[in-house]
Amino acid sequence: MTGADPPLAHVRLDSDGGWYRHSLAEHLQAVAELSGDFASCFGACDWAVLAGQWHDLGKYRERFQHYIRAASGLDRETAHIEARPGRTTHSTAGALLAEERFGPAGRVLSYLIAGHHAGLPDWNAGLDARLASEDARNELAEAVAAGPPAEILQAELPRADLRGVPGGSAGLALWVRMLFSCLVDADFLDTEAFMAPEQAASRAGWPDIEALAERFDSAMSQLLDEAESTPVNRLRREILRDCRTAAVQAPGVFSLTVPTGGGKTLSSMAFALDHARHHGKRRIIHVIPYTSIIEQTADVFRGIFGDAVVEHHSAAESSPTKEGLRSRLACENWDAPIIVTTSVQFFESLFAARTSRCRKLHNLVDSVVVLDEVQLLPPGLLQPIVDVLKLLSEHYGMTLVLSTATQPALDTRRYFDASKNFDGFGNVREIIPDPDRLYARLKRVEVQLPADLHEPIEWESLASELSKHDSVLVVVNSRRHARELHSLMPPGTLHLSALMCGAHRSQVIAEIKQRLAEGVPTRVVSTQLVEAGVDLDFPVVYRALAGLDSIAQAAGRCNREGRLERGQVVVFIPPERSGIGLLRAAEDACCATLHGVAGDPLDRALFARYFEHLYYSRDLDENGICNLLKAGQRSLGVQFRTAAERFRMIEEDQSPVVVLYDAEHEDAEVRKLLAGLRKNGAERWLMRKLQRYVVNVRAPEIQRLLTQQDIEEVIPGLFAQTSDWLYHPSLGLTIDKPTPTATQSII
Repeated sequence: MTGADPPLAHVRLDSDGGWYRHSLAEHLQAVAELSGDFASCFGACDWAVLAGQWHDLGKYRERFQHYIRAASGLDRETAHIEARPGRTTHSTAGALLAEERFGPAGRVLSYLIAGHHAGLPDWNAGLDARLASEDARNELAEAVAAGPPAEILQAELPRADLRGVPGGSAGLALWVRMLFSCLVDADFLDTEAFMAPEQAASRAGWPDIEALAERFDSAMSQLLDEAESTPVNRLRREILRDCRTAAVQAPGVFSLTVPTGGGKTLSSMAFALDHARHHGKRRIIHVIPYTSIIEQTADVFRGIFGDAVVEHHSAAESSPTKEGLRSRLACENWDAPIIVTTSVQFFESLFAARTSRCRKLHNLVDSVVVLDEVQLLPPGLLQPIVDVLKLLSEHYGMTLVLSTATQPALDTRRYFDASKNFDGFGNVREIIPDPDRLYARLKRVEVQLPADLHEPIEWESLASELSKHDSVLVVVNSRRHARELHSLMPPGTLHLSALMCGAHRSQVIAEIKQRLAEGVPTRVVSTQLVEAGVDLDFPVVYRALAGLDSIAQAAGRCNREGRLERGQVVVFIPPERSGIGLLRAAEDACCATLHGVAGDPLDRALFARYFEHLYYSRDLDENGICNLLKAGQRSLGVQFRTAAERFRMIEEDQSPVVVLYDAEHEDAEVRKLLAGLRKNGAERWLMRKLQRYVVNVRAPEIQRLLTQQDIEEVIPGLFAQTSDWLYHPSLGLTIDKPTPTATQSII
């Protein structure tokens, strides 16, 4: 290469030894066009085009061109990363140019351009200081002095002004994130097309919604033909029919209120597909609260739609052969037609600042999103979550389905104490014509409450009572309670908790199902992990006092298929209540709701009352995220990065520990995976495979186990069992005291 070469964006050395040059002007124009295409679906094409034209303006600097030439042997990721300390930066010049040329309106472009590698910044003590620095002025001056093409440098402010931002000032933060998504995805895709053309070509070829709907119709026709004609199955047919009938209604926010066991998963997909093809929606996103549910849901959908389903979450099992390149790439930007993901992945992306998380957001436009088990949305984040969902449904063409057996109270409420006010949804349409009648027809259990909701029962007495039943499920509120009660139960009682790795839990659940199907007496002590998506069918279920929604979910594991006239659900008060926090607030709200109730404790009308009690007792924006995302009237200052840091659906004081689960010699599999990890590093497929053998442990317990040399740190942040006692074959990880019955080690 010589200095006579035109300014370059990227360089690659191909396998044939030849140099390939990516013109900077061509890169800027391609990113501008692609970004504009992405943003056109929400009316912001001009803004996205200008951001694309200026995002790499700093690369015109002579020193950056020298850097690209000197580093021409780097791979695509290294060649395209944001310059680290000591390197020549390039993402500030365009941001400062927008600020100087367009004033406050240009600040929108400044956020996008300055953050297109490092992530959206805060304005205060972040972007403002960066743009005011001497380095920023020098970068812009050097870039302009290099003589960029006039059509790039002399671009005009978009015709649409900021008064047309979807949702007004309340919608500015989301609008900027959407534009940011368009820019970074376009930048990645154009860079990929040059640096890895074969990989870029593999992204194409997804089936359209119409083709997927035809596959679904065929699969459902076969399923309905083969289903046994039971009362429950006949009701499931009606629910499916109601969903398909409602799908032609205008886009917006819907609720799907169906008792547990009513077939919500397939019926919601029927609604989503029919709605999408009737209204021209681009994709369907199914959002699920737990990874323990998502795998089985994705498998159901994959059995119908094949590889058109992309399963995106941290614990999805995969291997180099099972996960195709196209599926892996679709996890980056959600351009597949059907996405199955977790609540954590979905909502943390909506509030993210990082490029990797924000990249997918523009593909939410004109989608159908099914929020499964919506009652599990965390109260402390409820207001910012509902705010962003309303913006998406009102301004970005997203149809939202709130799917659950226990609908939370998400309508707007006003109180004398204004700090308790909640800005909820309006005009939520119920898909089921008569939910009350449906619930009455699907009533399969009788619920027995204790005479006194404040009088506890001792574990020994409860164990004696449970032992009188041949088959019974008891659900408690903590892992410690599960162990204490299990220790008092007859031999052969099974145990389920999150102290067991996913592979272990799956094996135990499969054993439970088989024993129940064969009529073998089966007693199980479990934490609440069985309450969502685990299709068990016990004649008797005991549930420790909890939130009313949790009691209803536990009841869904009782007489699930309606083979008994009525199953029996018994609510009891455990020896000790939950500590201060959400679990305790849910228990208190349940007691307040059920006080004086003489009828069915699971009457559908009680759930709105329960959630109102619960939400009134909590701060629905406990981390102040709404204020962080409010734009200043003059500065347009938004604290993107701080808001992203504060929006956490799962506390970050836990770390993963890879354990030895010795069922069918899976210890050998764990050893093999860990050996690969030590040799090759954290390959994506390997890390996802290891997730099935992981237990999450709190930071203080991690430190104690490290001190005791019971675990070791394999790679930063990932630990593995080293002692031969740490994992109990029935109870899982033993973090409190040794239980020397397992004699295995993974080192």
